[in-house]
Amino acid sequence: MAPDHRPQDALDPTPDAPSAQGIDPVWVRDAHVREILESLPPDDETTPLAAQLLEDTRRRVSLQGHRFARPRETRIITVANQKGGVGKTTTTVNLAASLAQGGLNVLVIDNDPQGNASTALGIDHRAGVPSVYEVLVEGAPMAETVQQCPDFPTLFCVPATIDLSGAEIELVSLVSRETRLRRSLDEYLAQRDEEGLPRIDYVFVDCPPSLGLLTVNAFVTGREVLIPIQCEYYALEGLSQLLKTIQLIQAHLNPDLHVSTILLTMYDSRTNLAQQVASEVREHFAAETLQTSVPRSVRVSEAPSHGQTVISYEPSSTGALAYREAARELSERAGGREDVSA
Repeated sequence: MAPDHRPQDALDPTPDAPSAQGIDPVWVRDAHVREILESLPPDDETTPLAAQLLEDTRRRVSLQGHRFARPRETRIITVANQKGGVGKTTTTVNLAASLAQGGLNVLVIDNDPQGNASTALGIDHRAGVPSVYEVLVEGAPMAETVQQCPDFPTLFCVPATIDLSGAEIELVSLVSRETRLRRSLDEYLAQRDEEGLPRIDYVFVDCPPSLGLLTVNAFVTGREVLIPIQCEYYALEGLSQLLKTIQLIQAHLNPDLHVSTILLTMYDSRTNLAQQVASEVREHFAAETLQTSVPRSVRVSEAPSHGQTVISYEPSSTGALAYREAARELSERAGGREDVSA
């Protein structure tokens, strides 16, 4: 079994001790955080390593013990990009883990036959385990497939098994093949309410890098789309094609679907190409693109081999801090509808 790299205070933050003067400890902490941040030296762009260390320090101080506000209703976010290797699964699991660590109830639906999201969350997804395949093809209740993540008590996952690789063909002949996942999720959320269980605050649906029926089901299920974009030229070509697909889904299957968030991944500030791609994305999608970008990180790549997200594997790493900052930015957005069809 892989060693547990998590510091205790990263997962179980203890409440602040009451002040002898009767001052609210939250305000004391906030004032202390502001004092620390103001004492840090200004950025020095001539030394990239020092600048990164300074940015990490700022994020670490500001995120320490941070608790996310609950959204007014469950936010259902489909994480999609038809281009492979842009960080869809990595983004899905680390944003979900960040929000769960911040006190929210989060569900991840692994809708990719590779099952990488299930692996990163430490979820059993061997052949025969109840999974999203049974939900889509056999009509099984989603409640029978949900598993709890071992690292975060409020993070849950519907795993993907190897059986899902054949679901594309089997779904073709089924009635209402495009809406099966959405109906099952809606029933599961309603069932939790009836049983008095805590409401799920965020649902993330991880997609395969294709535009088959699995991805269509994910688009019909989601109300928002989060697009991770790798900071390379080909990613821009894939983005325009993806937006056309989303327009088709809006027109025929899910009029509530909209692109709410774009996250720049694998960002390397040392290269002109990465800076140019980031500049173009921010210019054309200013309202949707998060200010936070996720840099290339060895720790982010290592974490799944230990059956963990980088949030629990190496919480103080640059990649973990970037995803936690992105999660905070995501949670502070209302998820309002924006028209990015142009």
